[in-house]
Amino acid sequence: MKAVVLAAGKGERLRPLTENRPKHLLPIGGKPLLKWILEGLVEAGVDEALLVTHYMEDQIKDHFGDGERLGVKLSYVKQEEMRGTADAFRVAEDFADGEEFMGVYGDLFLPPDGFKALIKAHRKGETTMCVVPVNDPSRMGVVALEGDRVTEIVEKPALGEEPSDLANAGMYFFTPEIFRLIDETGLSSRKEYEITDSLRALIESGSTLRAVTLPRGSWLDVGLPWNLLEANEKALSSLESAIEGDIEDGVRIHGPVKISEGVRVRSGVYIEGPVSIGPGSDIGPNCYIRPSTSIGANVRVGNACEVKNSIIMDGTHVPHLSYVGDSIIGERCNLGAGTITANIRFDKENLKVEIKGKKIDTGKRKLGVIMGDDVQTGINVSLMPGVKVGSGAWIAPGLTVYEDVKSGAFLRD
Repeated sequence: MKAVVLAAGKGERLRPLTENRPKHLLPIGGKPLLKWILEGLVEAGVDEALLVTHYMEDQIKDHFGDGERLGVKLSYVKQEEMRGTADAFRVAEDFADGEEFMGVYGDLFLPPDGFKALIKAHRKGETTMCVVPVNDPSRMGVVALEGDRVTEIVEKPALGEEPSDLANAGMYFFTPEIFRLIDETGLSSRKEYEITDSLRALIESGSTLRAVTLPRGSWLDVGLPWNLLEANEKALSSLESAIEGDIEDGVRIHGPVKISEGVRVRSGVYIEGPVSIGPGSDIGPNCYIRPSTSIGANVRVGNACEVKNSIIMDGTHVPHLSYVGDSIIGERCNLGAGTITANIRFDKENLKVEIKGKKIDTGKRKLGVIMGDDVQTGINVSLMPGVKVGSGAWIAPGLTVYEDVKSGAFLRD
């Protein structure tokens, strides 16, 4: 069985986390987002997959290679211009070679059961898509059904005018007919060639488009920084304990915890799972690692630190007397002693984060810092809730940071 995975996007809404890597390689639960997708496809029976790439494509190719380690034959094709999802699937025509194939957006987090449900529901010669109930469908493509047959797809309808609460989940089983429909698809209002427009043409032609409904909460579109924390929590919820590193006397471990080879956990450390710690990391002494935390490879978390519900990427140092809560910390960062990431407003209102020039309500009462790579903070720096710090920024000692910090900036006052 063949699958086409779209992995071309720049992930601009995820900046600064995507300044140095494609969003598909962002770590979730100890491994890249795209790896979760590929493993799910393999488990569902896919043995050959095409990755449609563009932004920093060499990183994706270098990481996954020919797919042998995953048990799937991988190939790659570049979408030369970012012209929408229909155009991205168009470049897969030679790979499909007249066969039916699965199509998947590469920035989703979902369990393998989702792929299995799509395969089970698919009928040969028909096109099938996955839909999922969501709380706010107005920001997505919304699908109307009669039974299991799709009758309408509306992109981002006005609030209160949604035909249902079912969102397009970005998972399809296509017939070769899709390429003819793509060729006939015009530019959308967003100046893109969108696969939903191709599917609307399929419906209008009288062909059957069926839908399989995934369970509410089983699917997540990882398009915004705080979605990474949501996906990380989901990923770690199924973690199985595995202790391979060196655990000193006086360490306390509760719940599912994965400690990789080469890890040193020093005396006095209290770990409350689910927690994943990558190879070569050094934890403690006397620190508290709280649930839903993923620590990458060669990370240092030092004396009297606390880390809660966070992602800390490879090579970062949180040496001592610091607090990291509900935060995402990039690679090779160095936090000075006493660095604090505040994660809740005084008034307990939802936090808003600036995304592409607009303040977005995260829907969350707790959210810490979103930090790019190679950031350095001086001692006793405090970062207010929802602040973004761009890659390569330096923050001088003793500052309280209320606003986003640009990449490469040196914040002195």
